[in-house]
Amino acid sequence: MTPMKRLAVYFLALLLALPASAQFRSGLAGLDDSETARAMREHVTTLSAASLEGRKAGSEGEREAAAYVDAQLRGYGVDLLSPRDGDLFGVAREGGDTLRSRNVFGVVEGYDAKLRDRFIVVGARLDNLGVNTMTVNGVPTDQIYYGANGNASGLAMMLELARMVAGKPHLFRRSILFVAFGASRETFAGSWYFLNRSFADTDRIDGMINLDMLGTGSDSFCAYTGSNADMDQLLRAMQGNLQPVYPAVTAAEPYPSDHRAFYAKEIPSVFFSTGAYPEHDTDRDTGGIIDYESMERELEYIYAFTRTLANADQAPLFRSEEAARKYDDGKTYDYYDCDQPPTFMGHADPKYFLERWVYQYLRYPQGAVEQGIQGRVIVNFVVDTDGKVVEAEIGRSAGMMLDEEALRVVNASPKWKPGKIRGRKVRASISIPVEFKLEKKSSRNTIGIKK
Repeated sequence: MTPMKRLAVYFLALLLALPASAQFRSGLAGLDDSETARAMREHVTTLSAASLEGRKAGSEGEREAAAYVDAQLRGYGVDLLSPRDGDLFGVAREGGDTLRSRNVFGVVEGYDAKLRDRFIVVGARLDNLGVNTMTVNGVPTDQIYYGANGNASGLAMMLELARMVAGKPHLFRRSILFVAFGASRETFAGSWYFLNRSFADTDRIDGMINLDMLGTGSDSFCAYTGSNADMDQLLRAMQGNLQPVYPAVTAAEPYPSDHRAFYAKEIPSVFFSTGAYPEHDTDRDTGGIIDYESMERELEYIYAFTRTLANADQAPLFRSEEAARKYDDGKTYDYYDCDQPPTFMGHADPKYFLERWVYQYLRYPQGAVEQGIQGRVIVNFVVDTDGKVVEAEIGRSAGMMLDEEALRVVNASPKWKPGKIRGRKVRASISIPVEFKLEKKSSRNTIGIKK
């Protein structure tokens, strides 16, 4: 066979192999998943299976989904507080009949003796729309609303979050309650029942995290707090931590879900979601639309946020005015404790104040030049709530003449933009080092101010 013929045969074989190769790859979906992603894929696949017929509230499919969640939580080491069949409740319906549904919930106890009897609830909607029977060409046809993203994705994330928390309970000061809410599509009946009839220590719940529809990609990952000032502050504080993804804090509710029942009880809540998607409430909401890699990144963030909320010294407040009063005490806070530090001419770094103001107007005292005095002066001052520089004082002296010059320039500062904590202006303290340095150049005495 000539080289040209061998080359032709090679390319023909390659072309014939392409369809088989593509088919082979499609059968390998999930093999590259991490252990966590594989677990979430298994949860979503099970909870959105056709055999569960869309998990309609009160149906056998919802009961099977509840049993699955119960078994997984027990297997992960969560202490189940609901019975094996779930915590049963009834929902009265028009016509006099009663819909029977159930919640599944358990707890991982916190380690702090003072806070372990306080709770953070992590919840996810259990049910979906079920089955719609329609007539196609005269033949009755069942249309299943599988609910892979709505809300098998949120349940899957809750289960894996429970595994992570149960594996390291010594990292959580408060106890974490994990709840799968039944009959959520029926006016949030499960969450209402949990708060008003089932869980006796509602007044000990310090916060709620709601997980609903989290599977369609991190680009749309968002957090909704109902504009709760304390929850917003916790989310902002997370921006300073290295995370694989950060949610966009939204003022628009992505979807009506179980956090509403907690708002009604004035419990601070945050709703994590990837928002609306085209397949929502259709029979196309299947496992094929789920992005498990993104879910894993979102899970890592939500785990870190759960730790932050569970370990806070003071529980978040529900009412914004109460949160504001926490900081309306005339107290002076450290510059670095502010959510929004004071800024000088639009810049938060104190070095900008040094370069653009202090060293521009600082004059080396002639007496200090003649006596060869140099050194570093530490100046402490406060940016008041109206932006004025007040209470400037010497933190470390380099001699009276240098101290007085440093204080003169700092006290002459234009107004700053004041710092804020939880949206309220506060007094903030700042310390800056002012350098006075004499230098020798070309055998002549010159003076310099370090910049």
